[in-house]
Amino acid sequence: MSVRRTPAAPISDDMLLAGLGAGDAEAAVAFVRRFQPLVFGVAVAVVGDYGLAEDIAQQAFERAWRHAALYDPRRGSVRTWLTRIVHNLAVDAARVRRPAPVDPQDLLPLIAAIADSPERRVLASEASEQLRVALATLPPEQARAVVMAGVHGLSTREIADVEHVPVSTAKSRIRAAMAKLHAALPVLRSDHG
Repeated sequence: MSVRRTPAAPISDDMLLAGLGAGDAEAAVAFVRRFQPLVFGVAVAVVGDYGLAEDIAQQAFERAWRHAALYDPRRGSVRTWLTRIVHNLAVDAARVRRPAPVDPQDLLPLIAAIADSPERRVLASEASEQLRVALATLPPEQARAVVMAGVHGLSTREIADVEHVPVSTAKSRIRAAMAKLHAALPVLRSDHG
């Protein structure tokens, strides 16, 4: 199905969505162009962060592409369906506490915990266990991304290549994982504020 615009017959939202789901590149471009202001606007309104809103908008279009076949026009228009997708993604992102910068002085107790004494070994073991538990609660793609970045030192471009995803998706996964880890590991939070 190839979508071609003619002045007399604009393509309906339903047809664009069907073309998007079928993998029609022209339909995909037309779909994104038609709905990009709406999707980005909803994301910015919910999260208040342009960078995060861009990531959310991309995720919304990816989700629309993957789930195009599930769209049911009896439950609302394509615009309503897509708005619901982006709103849900944005609310989920807003719920995840964004990581606050950590004062390097707050990391000193953790670094010292690695030293070789019985007390410090216990502290290091507890911190390692907390980290393992926190990592296990992350969605697998977020856990992989944060481990590749934090442990293996891969760049977001390298992670995107390994995971076969766009760079912005790799960034989103790392950002979301770090926020969740920050919230789950209270020992890393700064109490100076």
